[in-house]
Amino acid sequence: MMAHSGVESLQSLIVFLAVVVVIVGAGIGAWAIRPVPSYASEEQKAGSPFDATFTAENRSPWFAVKGLKFACVLDYVRASGREPTLIEATDVRFPAGSAGELKPGEQATFKCPFRALFGLPPLNEDYGVVQRSQIYFHASYDLPFIGTIRLSDNSVPFVLNTRLLPPRWTSRPEG
Repeated sequence: MMAHSGVESLQSLIVFLAVVVVIVGAGIGAWAIRPVPSYASEEQKAGSPFDATFTAENRSPWFAVKGLKFACVLDYVRASGREPTLIEATDVRFPAGSAGELKPGEQATFKCPFRALFGLPPLNEDYGVVQRSQIYFHASYDLPFIGTIRLSDNSVPFVLNTRLLPPRWTSRPEG
């Protein structure tokens, strides 16, 4: 009788663990396919790199990114002692008729008003500061199907790539 009770307890434990593994696996799978914006800087013909326009793209083939808000972070300026500074993006432009939403494959553009942090002149006299800087982007948006939960995501760091002509912000190379 006692052996039968022990077998039933073991079976219940195995079923419970299997259910937990399935739930955790489904959660990990759902997290892996969540929409995450990807970023790039547009080619800039003239002016300061701190006046650059950036694009955010929803590369998810299944889910829209809703309630999207962008912020820019000046992560550091070498040898300046400046603390990382988050500033709301300006001139945010979504595709026509989709305020705050990017459907799969759509892009939005925005600017980072970093010049206000420095009080820099309107010309491109700030390349010395820019070349010592690192930025990244912070996005917050609604979880698909559950709009009351907000997700946030930080991009990879971006640095000014002076090997490109004209120079523009690119993701920081590894290594």
